[in-house]
Amino acid sequence: METNNVMSRRSALKRMGIAVAGALISSTGVISLTSCRNKDVKRCILYFTGTGNCLYVARQLGGENSKLLSIPQLMKQNDIEIEADEIGIVYPIYGHMPPNMVRQFIKKAKLKADYKFAVLTYGNRKCNAVEIWDDISRQAGVAFDYINTLIMVDNWLPNFDMNEQILIDKLIPENLDRIIGDISSRKHWHEPVTEEEREQHQGFLERTGINPEIGFVLQSKNYFTATDACIGCGACVEVCPKGNYSLTSQGIKTEGNCEFCFACIQNCPQKAIRFVKNENDPFLRNGEKNPNARYRNEHISLMDIKRANSQF
Repeated sequence: METNNVMSRRSALKRMGIAVAGALISSTGVISLTSCRNKDVKRCILYFTGTGNCLYVARQLGGENSKLLSIPQLMKQNDIEIEADEIGIVYPIYGHMPPNMVRQFIKKAKLKADYKFAVLTYGNRKCNAVEIWDDISRQAGVAFDYINTLIMVDNWLPNFDMNEQILIDKLIPENLDRIIGDISSRKHWHEPVTEEEREQHQGFLERTGINPEIGFVLQSKNYFTATDACIGCGACVEVCPKGNYSLTSQGIKTEGNCEFCFACIQNCPQKAIRFVKNENDPFLRNGEKNPNARYRNEHISLMDIKRANSQF
């Protein structure tokens, strides 16, 4: 309880957090590499990450003479031209589709390489994600020689308990080693898609009403809110690849088109960001499986996510 003269510890932390986070964001920003145009770069890997899975995969695919570039950072540039012997892209699939930002990136960027590969991560069901990416990239004039999927921890909070997900052995090291071997040998291959998987994706679109030409583009204010547990640390501001969060004198504010990457809700140190309840929304009607469980890839730090995604 607060009086006129006494401030609660949480309120003090919140005020201090807002001041410190605001100063850090405005004064330091986040340093990122935004070019692969170097004759010494053999492999350039472009990635989009919300909870660290794809950044982890990108690092494993790197090797010597490679460079990793964050797609949210690259999208700040007016012109994107990337040249290397090999160019790879790593992204998570949302509803079996690429994040909208990744769609926009492949339309905007000019990629020049002898070999192009794509690794798409998912947690439960991939459906026809490989075909979807092949269609999108070809329409943008970029054909990929190798497209494969990799099952990892599913961070979809409405359906899965993160504490349970991290205990499931999805053979990530073994599957990743196989993909690394394929790419090292410059294998030309697209993971096959079944008719059943195509039908499953179509059923998903019909149930949710998601536009397949856009994917997940939702208003963040309709889906996320900050509870009183928020101390104004600014983590959500820095991890959002769209820059949808801001620190105000009244606390955290969110607005704008959301990629549904869950970087904000999964990376909040206080677990203060929650889903807005809405029984009429197919994504919100069941709430969260476990509001007290959050996930970030064990090999990736919060600072790594900030460096990848910060729009300041």
